[in-house]
Amino acid sequence: MPGRLNGKVALITGAARGQGEAEARLFVAEGAKVVLGDILVELGQQVAADLCAQGGQATFVKLDVTQEEDWQRAVETAVQTYGKLDILVNNAGIFPTEGVEATDLALWNRVIAVNQTGVWLGMKYAIPAMRQAGGGSIVNISSIAGLIGSGMATAYHGAKGAVRLITKTAAVEYAKEGIRINSVHPGGVETEMLRVLSEEGRRAAMLAHPLGRFATPQDIAYGVLYLASDEASFVTGAELVIDGGYTAQ
Repeated sequence: MPGRLNGKVALITGAARGQGEAEARLFVAEGAKVVLGDILVELGQQVAADLCAQGGQATFVKLDVTQEEDWQRAVETAVQTYGKLDILVNNAGIFPTEGVEATDLALWNRVIAVNQTGVWLGMKYAIPAMRQAGGGSIVNISSIAGLIGSGMATAYHGAKGAVRLITKTAAVEYAKEGIRINSVHPGGVETEMLRVLSEEGRRAAMLAHPLGRFATPQDIAYGVLYLASDEASFVTGAELVIDGGYTAQ
């Protein structure tokens, strides 16, 4: 059976570990050539080397999603190395849990820079390359925190809500150019990000999911794979919620 991403070139941020790594591994398994971007250079290089050793095509590039120069270099790497760019997954993010009064301006600005501005910059620099390729798919990782409140993580909720709506407006703007843009809204996922929770908070968060567990990174990666693939050719401006039933309550 041919891979679902055969002939595609993808750029994935936050790809050195966790959800981004799972997406990169799945994309390569499905036939894509992947550029892995992250600030965790050593880990990212190891993942790329492992994928190449398994017969895939993968390249690592240092990418701080808050820096325009890094974005320009990452997109150029995809085009120069593999000839084009078809897919962007804006996956990188941080998860501070502070509420309104406990959030200082520096923390607020940092969360917005990574989780919101980074998504916009990714689209800004990936879209011209996708236009040259004749179209593409952008998957922006938001969160259920972009759909509902929790009484904590104020800046995180604000940024993820913004990702939801900039996804929709960009989807409308670029639909006629064959560039599809969708958002994914995970619930709790078993990654490094959840380590900020206490054991009691972690247990409560897990039980809040009707399926009784957190997602694995692979659970989210399969949803991202669908949106990135041509199987989703009529899907743009949509929200894919992968949350174990959390927001159904």
